[in-house]
Amino acid sequence: MKTSHVRHKSMRTILILLFFGVTISTVTAQRDVRAQIQPPGERKAAPSFRLMNSAGKNVNLSDFRGKVVLLDFWATDCGGCKLEIPWYMEFDRDYKSKGLAVVGVSMDILYEDLKSAEEGWNKVKPFVLEHKINYPILMGDDDVTKAYSINALPATYLIDGQGRIAAAYLGLVDKDDMEANIKKLLAEH
Repeated sequence: MKTSHVRHKSMRTILILLFFGVTISTVTAQRDVRAQIQPPGERKAAPSFRLMNSAGKNVNLSDFRGKVVLLDFWATDCGGCKLEIPWYMEFDRDYKSKGLAVVGVSMDILYEDLKSAEEGWNKVKPFVLEHKINYPILMGDDDVTKAYSINALPATYLIDGQGRIAAAYLGLVDKDDMEANIKKLLAEH
């Protein structure tokens, strides 16, 4: 019990420090980040996850196998994230029927030191409704943060139809570059 409590307290401290790092990095985030699509043979498997959606249903990354996935890690107070969301909504409208799945992973519960997923959803649901986000939003957790090495927001990954990371954008994306890379990945399958 004590080990678990110490580990939890230690993780909470790390998350608080990360929160301040995220706050600073989102203000000074690298703008217009471009990414090179990795050749298929050099791509590594995207870390799997099982996260909860707003309806309380668990969603797995593998649920999107066969689709190109735009996986966006974001938070409601992240300025760069707020700039990207309308672009991702546009990509979802334009390319969903061609095989794109846009998936948002809210990091609010971790970066704001909220006590439960319910508290996270109490903050995220109104934001999603207000901005009319048209793609699935999941609530992040410690495991997905570690698996994707999230230490600043925004962070966005393009995952190919075989579940491999094809490109990573760490900072505010260059919209045109992102769209060109989505088209390249959709053309692969």
